[in-house]
Amino acid sequence: MSTIFVQSAPRLGNQYRDDRFLVAYLQRKLPPEILRAIEPELDHMGELAGNELYRLQLDDRLHEPVLTQWDAWGNRVDRIELSPLWQRAAVVAAQSGLVAIPYEAKHGRYSRIHQFASVYLFHPSTDVYTCPLAMSDGAARTLLESGHKETIARALPCLTSRDPSQAWTSGQWMTEATGGSDVGSSLSKAVRAEDGTWRLYGKKWFTSAVTSQMALTLARPEGNGPGGSGLAMFYVETRDAEGRLNGIRVERLKDKLGTRKVPTAELYLDGTRATLIGEPRNGTRAIEPMLVITRAWNSVTSVAFMRRALALARSYAQERRAFGKRLAELPLHVDTLATLEAETRAAFLLAFELVELLGLCEAREMTSEQQALLRLLTPIVKLLTAKQAVAVVSEAIEAFGGAGYIEDTGIPMLLRDTQVLPIWEGTTNVLSLDALLRSDPMAGTRALIARMQAAVDGVTLAELKALGGRAIAAVEKARAWLSETREPVLLQAAARRFAMTLGRSFQLALLIEHAQWQLDHANDRTGVAAAKRFARTPFDQLDEAQLRDELML
Repeated sequence: MSTIFVQSAPRLGNQYRDDRFLVAYLQRKLPPEILRAIEPELDHMGELAGNELYRLQLDDRLHEPVLTQWDAWGNRVDRIELSPLWQRAAVVAAQSGLVAIPYEAKHGRYSRIHQFASVYLFHPSTDVYTCPLAMSDGAARTLLESGHKETIARALPCLTSRDPSQAWTSGQWMTEATGGSDVGSSLSKAVRAEDGTWRLYGKKWFTSAVTSQMALTLARPEGNGPGGSGLAMFYVETRDAEGRLNGIRVERLKDKLGTRKVPTAELYLDGTRATLIGEPRNGTRAIEPMLVITRAWNSVTSVAFMRRALALARSYAQERRAFGKRLAELPLHVDTLATLEAETRAAFLLAFELVELLGLCEAREMTSEQQALLRLLTPIVKLLTAKQAVAVVSEAIEAFGGAGYIEDTGIPMLLRDTQVLPIWEGTTNVLSLDALLRSDPMAGTRALIARMQAAVDGVTLAELKALGGRAIAAVEKARAWLSETREPVLLQAAARRFAMTLGRSFQLALLIEHAQWQLDHANDRTGVAAAKRFARTPFDQLDEAQLRDELML
């Protein structure tokens, strides 16, 4: 009888304890008493993520949301049944305070780091349940900044509740068939009745997590002009006290490449009762606080997918044998994983730099220079980490060979779900223009150079100091190019290269800063290796002569 070989699957352990880079980052950034206070929570989340939730995710692979539009007697019900993992994730998220933590603010400016460290662990094992959580966090922040007392009193306790039976999530209904990023072309109409109440009419083409209890949305009040300035922001509760939909029809669930567990729908609003938040115009400006928060979530979840893909690839490298050795003993395979580790570390440090700035902003401890840096970095961090995530996850899947292409391993889902990240919350090109044209980039780049200089000032290792000088020089060159270029076509064409240059140069500076800390505190040279590996990739991407030539293409 012939012998049949069965390959063992990759395995995960406690995702907090096994992530030495996360642990080191938190040791560097958090006061010891805060880290001691939150570490049991992170350890618990790491255990859930690597065991119960991950096993449920694999078992739940084929379950997707199901829409039932009519009951047996012909009544329109538009009922959506969620997957078992999503139902479990909702409980874990509420009990763990994944939205609540920054609003409880027990640790002041560090509360955002606490929150997003938990999110980073939770995300890869929960089939993108972070989507409604991100929008809920964004809605809570937007309502607070609006100052609308009645709505804050009603919605905020639900959005930030740790009781799963009381916790709400929120939608963000902006995308219409006329365009996602071009929100100003919205056709949704807001009509004010004689009693002063508002009703909304129109079609929302892409509404994620449609099972949420509330949403913030944009619509154009009658009589307002075109464009974003003519839109207003509205608060909507999706159902009434009897559980009936509030003038909402679910036309269909979207058949998507990935994030298939997220119940994304086309909605038709037909007299939906709504509350005007703020003035009856400039709604795109009013909803901006939500976008800052959701872009931070997008960035952290990008890094979380990178880390998960790499954790699985490393586990597999210990299990799989080829050419008489384990993959972990083959130099070329190890070299490939090292490249992915360097990219993942760079993305992590950049994403959590944004998280740290958010914490400073909300604790009102932010300088004007840091405010300029936050405005510039928000679009750059989101666009860069999302692009890195797709590249890293794709390469990591290749590390499994054919097994990485087989659906019931659960591995292909990683790439499909990651691919949404460059698209949600603004595409790469839209965010590049945002950084270049809307964020006061001259003030932002001045603040960025100062932060990078601070990162490399304490470096004592000569080779790291030299790399830091190159990173700062690339940003200084980009800033000079921006101040000297007067051609609108050239500015717009180079927007992506400008954003990538700033982002990747800053990532290198952050890697250098962390590498020096690792040397000083643990005599650990892995950070040096990561910085040197990352520096071999292009980080200065602005070449005007080359750009002029390529415009002809």
